[in-house]
Parts: sequence; C-alpha cells; structure tokens
Amino acid sequence: MTKIKTLLIANRGEIARRIMRTARAMGMQTVAVYSQADAEALHVREADRAFALGGVSSADSYLCIDKLIAAAKASGADAVHPGYGFLSENAGFADAVIAAGLVWVGPPPSAIRQLGSKSAAKQLASAQGVPCLPGYQGQDQSDTRFATEAGRIGYPLMVKAVAGGGGRGMRLVHDAAQLLAALQSARSEALSAFGSGELLVEKALLNPRHVEVQVFADAHGHCIHLGERDCSVQRRHQKIIEETPSPAVDTALRARMCGAAVALAKAAAYSGAGTVEFLVEGSDLSAAGPPQGARAPSGGSAAHEVASVGASFFLMEMNTRLQVEHPVTEAVTGLDLVEWQLRVAQGEPLPLAQEQVVFTGHAIEVRLCAEDEDFTPRTGTIQRFREPGEVRFDHALFEGLVVSPHYDSMLGKLVAHAATRDEAIDQLAAALGRTEVLGLPTNRRLLSACLTHPVFRAGQALIPFLAEQGEAIRELLQKEEREVQVDTGLAVLFVHNFGSGLPCPFPRPFRLRHRDKPLDLHLRELGRGELALDVGGEMLRAAVQPQADGAVIVRTGAAQRRVAVVRLKETAGQPRARWHVQAGAVDLFVEDATFEPVAPGGAAAAQELRAPFNGKVIAVHAAAGQAVKRGDTLLVIESMKLEHAINAPQDAVVAAVLAEAGRQTSPGQVLLRFEDLRSES
Repeated sequence: MTKIKTLLIANRGEIARRIMRTARAMGMQTVAVYSQADAEALHVREADRAFALGGVSSADSYLCIDKLIAAAKASGADAVHPGYGFLSENAGFADAVIAAGLVWVGPPPSAIRQLGSKSAAKQLASAQGVPCLPGYQGQDQSDTRFATEAGRIGYPLMVKAVAGGGGRGMRLVHDAAQLLAALQSARSEALSAFGSGELLVEKALLNPRHVEVQVFADAHGHCIHLGERDCSVQRRHQKIIEETPSPAVDTALRARMCGAAVALAKAAAYSGAGTVEFLVEGSDLSAAGPPQGARAPSGGSAAHEVASVGASFFLMEMNTRLQVEHPVTEAVTGLDLVEWQLRVAQGEPLPLAQEQVVFTGHAIEVRLCAEDEDFTPRTGTIQRFREPGEVRFDHALFEGLVVSPHYDSMLGKLVAHAATRDEAIDQLAAALGRTEVLGLPTNRRLLSACLTHPVFRAGQALIPFLAEQGEAIRELLQKEEREVQVDTGLAVLFVHNFGSGLPCPFPRPFRLRHRDKPLDLHLRELGRGELALDVGGEMLRAAVQPQADGAVIVRTGAAQRRVAVVRLKETAGQPRARWHVQAGAVDLFVEDATFEPVAPGGAAAAQELRAPFNGKVIAVHAAAGQAVKRGDTLLVIESMKLEHAINAPQDAVVAAVLAEAGRQTSPGQVLLRFEDLRSES
C-alpha cells in the first residue's frame, strides 16, 4: 500500500481547487501546474507549489504530457490526479505517470483504453448483455463507409467522436443530405479537442433522457454504484443541470441500470471513479421514486409519481474519470468522492459496501457558464463577483479574472441539497438570483428560468427541453429586462456620478440603449439621491441609496430593487460607454445613447460583420462579390474548445473579407464588409 504525500493536480480552475481541498484534509501537499494564461489563477495561488507549463493553448500546456511529468518530478510529487477533461481519459498519460514511478489517481490504463473508446466500450458492453444502440464504429473511417452504414442504420442518427466527451465532436443528422458536413465538422472539432478525429455513428433517439450511474471500484475486486444522476437538460450536447435521484427512474429501472453499470466496470477490471452514461426512453417517462433509503423527490407529491413502466435504456459511453457533476452524488450520500479516489489509488479497499451506502434527500447542480443567450461562449473580464452563500459553489472566480477563449466556458457549479426536489429547486433558483458575476454574459438567469419552468419542475424535462422551450424562455427573460430598465437607468446614473447630488430645477435628458432600443429618462434632481422622472409621460418619484458592497437600492414608488452595475472595459468597435447591470435577479447590458442623434426611419442596416468573441478563424466560406442569404454560414470560429458558425445577419452582398483562416480574432473585430444589406421583406 502506497501513502501519497505530495499530489500534483494536472488540471486547472475549479476542479483543481476542489481536489486540493480534499488532498489537504488528508494531509497531502499539493502541486499546481499552469499555462501563461493562468499565471494569476486561484488554483496557482492556493497550491503549496506551482509549476509553469508555458504556452497558452491547451495543446502547449495542459495537454503536454512531457511537461506534466517533468513538473511532477521537479516538485517531488509522488502521485498525479488528472481531474476531468484534458488528459483525464488519456491512457498514454496514465502510462507515462506510472512509468515515471508515480501513482496514477485513476483507473488502469487498460481500462481507460477499453472503456474510454466509445466503440470498444460498446463491444465490451454487448458481451455483458448491456443494451446498446445500433451503430457503426469500425476502422474504415471513410465518408463513403459512413454513408453506407448510415443507410443501414437509418436516420436520424448521431455522429460522435470516439475519444473524449463533453458534447465535442457530436452532431445530430436528420437525413443523408446533412451527413457529409456533419462528419467533416465533428472530425475537425474532435481532432482539435482530443487529438483524434476517429468517429462513430449510431441510431439517434430524439426524445430520451440522459441518465448516468456513478460506479466505484478498488483493486481488490470490489465494485459498487452510488446511484444515478439525471443530466437531461443540455445545450450543444453539453449538460447544464444535473440532479439525483432522477425524477423518472423507479426502483426496478434503477436496479437494472445500476446492475448493468457495475457489470460493465467489473468486466473491464476497473478501479477508481467512473460513470456509465445511458439514454433512457419509454412510453411514460416523467417522474418516479428515489433510490432506496432516499426521501421522495418532492415529498410524495402525486405530480412526481408517474412510473417509468416500459422504459428502455441504452449505453452511450463510460467516462473513466471523475465527473463534473460528482457534487450531487456527494450531497445525497455524504461521501467525498475525491477522497475515495485517493484512497483507492493508495491501494486501500472501498470504504463502504453497497448495502452501507445511504441516500438522503435530493440534490441539483447547475453549471454557470460564460455564454450569451444563444449559448455562444463569451470571453471578458470579471469586474464584480459576489457568492450567494447557503449552497455549495465550486469555482475559481475572482474580480479581475480574465476569461480567455482557450479553455472551457464553465465558470463554476452551484449545488443545492434539500429534503425534497421542490425545496432543492427553490434553494438553487434563489441562490442564482443572489450570485453576482458582472463583466461578461453568463447563463445565470437562464439557469434559474429552467429550474422554475413548469416542465422541469414537474420532472418531465427530456434532452430536447431547451430546443423546445429555449425561445419561450428567452422571450420571458427579455420581458423581465424591459421591466427593470428604469431602475437600470437610475442605477447607472447614480453609480457613475452623472448627477451632482444637489437639487436642480432644470430637467435633463438621459438616454440608454438596450437591445438596440432607446430608453429616454427625462429627470430632475431633487437632491440627496432623490429624483423626479418623466418616463413616456408618466411622472415618477425615485430614490437611489448606495450600499456598503458597491451596489445600490433603487426605489420607485412603493417598489425597491437591489442593482449592481459595472462599466464594461472598452473593446474595438464599441465607442460608447457600456454597462453590465444586475437588477435583482435580472441581467442586462446597456450603452449610453444620450448624445446619439435619432436615426430617421429607424435603425440603419449594419454594413459590417464583427466577431462576437475571441477565437481562431478555422474556415472562411465567403468571398468578395458573393451574394449571401440570411443564415448562411460565412465563417467558422473556434473558441472555448468548440466550433461556432458565424452566419449572415440578413441578405447581403459581400464587399470585402477581412478575416483569414488560422488568424485569431478579438471581440468587435471586423470580419466582413457588405455592399448592400437588405432587410427581409
């Protein structure tokens, strides 16, 4: 049995910090590694020692095996924990760690190879009787072979990267006309993210749930499960809400799924933490009961007790690592899964047998991401940050942190645990409302709207939930933004000292622009933070009071609202002052339009296409003189490990292409100019 004294964490951000907490509690020294972009990161500051890997991109830093092994040797580490993502499921990295005489905190390299490959995992699963979807995962990777196999399998189907996960290299294909483009795009994204462009295709289920089982094994032949997690709420094939127990898994289905997951792990001689992911479909999938020993997800409410009779499940893949969503399992079991990983790596047996695991209550996690309402990753500087308290918040955030395009868009994870599912939902939604992350767009408010949506609250959200409900949710959020615009204007006015604070008999104009629409506030200062407003002919009295933490309380009539404001850093193509405002639970971005002339006949059509975020141009599909239609893909930009199509905003003729494949872009940079951009009739 090996005693780990010094642990190198081959990762970054919130997972590196989370592993450090447990390692320290177990008496271990911790070693961080970092790229040039992460030199000031919290995981670097908090480690006992830190080693620079150099480089900025993942390929030059966190994916560089030689540099990581050198850092481990130089630091005197005797073990390496890979976290999740990056090299966590790379058997070659595990081999290198072991060859260097270090303890690998993960499954054996042989198990990673067998289970980390979706195709190999399906072959092993089939031999164990685990249900798998029809598909093709052969060595012939030609487009012709995939087209032939797709015809045999039938549409719709999924194209998937054999290596890696996180939704990268995954495309849904509805018909043969879409297949070639999907193969090319998935192959390119997979090669960039995982270093392998190998693909598979399988039959697609259009309305399933995504349910996974947490397994744990040791080197002594013991293997158990720690229940299931429902991860059905997703965008871009990436999870954003996870919960346990699943509201749609009853006792019988749970026993079948968990038994299949344990059988698969045992067949691979697995050890450590792993997650077996399934697609679940059935004639009646909404809500059922919790694992044995748990309380009912919503206190026994009849609305949450629809049985999953007739439900079928199919293997998706096995993740041979710790999952992002492991905190919900920790919440309902009271266990520390990182501690279990480290103990198993030291050669210890599992701390508990299956019958000793007790499940209590309900836990839900949301992933806070730097992205806009269209789920496009965004970069920027965090200028204001406040934690909500009362719930678990795993993150690596601080004021001044620059969120770069080089890594994943996830900023952190908020986790609520309560006796019932409804209570957990309410706790988490309230916590999101108190969380302040200003300086760049996040999905904070969208997450809260998803949690409180009637479909989710009833336990009926399937994988297409956001595809079906996303537009209605966006409209709701925009309506909320319009309702707080007056409070927003007053907070901006006060925080940035437009007013003197002294009485003034003369009214003054103040105009903000929000979503390309102006808001005119004709106001008169009454002194001591009080104002008289004329908003569209309606006269209001208002007051603005500063708070100790830099926010303000805005009172209009009998209503009051807490508002936090930051002035955004100027970027190319943004000549006006802009602010990010959080008014209560609502986020919005506004700009100063006070001295802007009113455009006759409405807003003029844009003559330029600008980059919405930092990234690397990987393809240009437009040329000067080309006529394009609204929605046509003009460029593809890679940012935060994903490829994003940049589409024509309206019908137009391209005048000039100013972007080039292989070049970096920054927010606001002009990519194309148009000769004639015509509004749709």
